[in-house]
Amino acid sequence: MQKSVSRSARGQWGSTFGFIMAAGGSAVGLGNIWRFPYITGQNGGGAFVFVYVLCVLLIGLPLLLNEIALGRKSGKNPVGAIKETGGNRFWQSAGVLCVMVCFAVLSYYSVIAGWTIGYIFTELINIPVDFEDFVQTPAYVIPLCMLFILLTIFVVLGGISGGIEKAAKFLMPVLFLIILLIAARSVTLPGAGAGIEYYLSPDFSKINGKVILSALGQAFFSLSVGWGLMITFGSYLPRDSNVIQSSGWIAGMDSMVALMGGLMIFPALFALLPGVSPDEGPALVFNVLPRVFDQIEPFGNIIGGLFFLLLLVAALTSSISMLEVPVAYFIDERKWSRKKATWTIGLAAMVLSIPSSLAAVKGNFFNNLGFNFFGRQIAGFFDMMDFFFGTLAIVVICLMLSLYTGWIKNVKEYASELAMGSSSFNGFPKKAWIFFIRWICPVVILLVLLNMIGIFGEPGEGG
Repeated sequence: MQKSVSRSARGQWGSTFGFIMAAGGSAVGLGNIWRFPYITGQNGGGAFVFVYVLCVLLIGLPLLLNEIALGRKSGKNPVGAIKETGGNRFWQSAGVLCVMVCFAVLSYYSVIAGWTIGYIFTELINIPVDFEDFVQTPAYVIPLCMLFILLTIFVVLGGISGGIEKAAKFLMPVLFLIILLIAARSVTLPGAGAGIEYYLSPDFSKINGKVILSALGQAFFSLSVGWGLMITFGSYLPRDSNVIQSSGWIAGMDSMVALMGGLMIFPALFALLPGVSPDEGPALVFNVLPRVFDQIEPFGNIIGGLFFLLLLVAALTSSISMLEVPVAYFIDERKWSRKKATWTIGLAAMVLSIPSSLAAVKGNFFNNLGFNFFGRQIAGFFDMMDFFFGTLAIVVICLMLSLYTGWIKNVKEYASELAMGSSSFNGFPKKAWIFFIRWICPVVILLVLLNMIGIFGEPGEGG
């Protein structure tokens, strides 16, 4: 009875649809629309897409189910979830790492999100902007980043059903509508067929170890496993909710947005800038796409503005959940009010975002920071934060959580938790999930981790 009161006091989702929209929004972020296309371009187009979809189904989905089960079973934040289920301090450190990851990533993720706000206006008023000049102008970048964090704070202040759920129910349909509009325009451009063929016709001869590891890395980051987001969102679920069905929708929405992201970009790129390589890297979205929008007639600037609005919406649906994880920790474990926790953590993220904003300024102290990590050169404060918190820590957390539920605890309890509200999960699906979470996921995650530190191939491949 005590646990029921505690859950009620923390808040719950008003509906399953609200949970799916919020959790789907958490998974759908800049990684789907900004990162996925250029990673696809760097790894052979259609071949990478094929392997990525397999990785989502076989590795990403079992890990997603694992985190939601842990959250709903405990009714707590990532630290409290492991403590509530009997984990010692070593295993609780995975939860602590989740809280740290979400806070740290929010601080530098907001810098990229701030860029998107700036580009919405430059596209709409049709003023060409040099990306290098823009990111090296703190007077633009820092205020835009602060504005984005403020938007995130205002949503999280509203609580679970009144803030996060309401925002997700509005933002996610808007996101899908904008994607459909831009993709429809992109695939109907004269000459778009070459881009569609590159993107959706897999050349299986291009599949190698690097492509597989890159697809695995993208599947982890795309589905938001290893952040504690799904543990936290799962903790607000009623005990009779159908986790299996909801997780299927979340994974499906996330993958669909990533795939549609490619349909927005590659057909337009091949049609309008045939000399530009599709493996341009992170600059593809901010450097190349504005040149594409300039050539679309009519309403190219409107389409450009919509595209960067789409990036902003995707970033906001993710940043909300990043802030919610540390907020939930301080509410559960430190007994803070939601208002105190949200403002304290949000303002602290603003302060930490400043070094990341300044890291793009050449000659700046934060730009000059760097060191060698197992043969991989990490340059600049922004890249340091992204590598340690946005990449390495997430893989470590995924490994720890799969070992915790698969081996340290009775894995059948978590399988039974998943079967609550979904009787069809009993039987073969239940046995398959246990097998994957105990054997397949830990081995695959360990391979990704070893690859990142240079045991296989070049350091960082697949990360």
